[in-house]
Amino acid sequence: MMRFAFAALAAVVYAGSAMAEDDLVLGEKTFKKCAACHAPDDKTNKVGPHLGDVFERVPGTVAEYKYSEAMIAFGAGGAKWDAATLDAYLADPKGTVPKNKMTFAGLKKPEERAAVIAFLKSKKL
Repeated sequence: MMRFAFAALAAVVYAGSAMAEDDLVLGEKTFKKCAACHAPDDKTNKVGPHLGDVFERVPGTVAEYKYSEAMIAFGAGGAKWDAATLDAYLADPKGTVPKNKMTFAGLKKPEERAAVIAFLKSKKL
């Protein structure tokens, strides 16, 4: 009985890690849509700010990047980049932060947004 329980637990852990790996692969692939403007490291600003270590960062606060007033106000209003905020923003950037500088229309597929969020979370430095 103990062997069966251990085997079942191992299968669940393996399946979870395989799903996480699949999310990271899809996230890295989907992030290519973002890569023209954003880098997943914590140093390289492009047209948009770097996204390394973005989790729990206050929007509009990368010192070396010139944000729109709208994004600065969004951060000053108490927002933080967490999974829920990133999901809403990636789905509809202009609807979430009107008058921000990002021209990207957003990622409409929830699985792509979740995968990009998992990819960015893996870039926590």
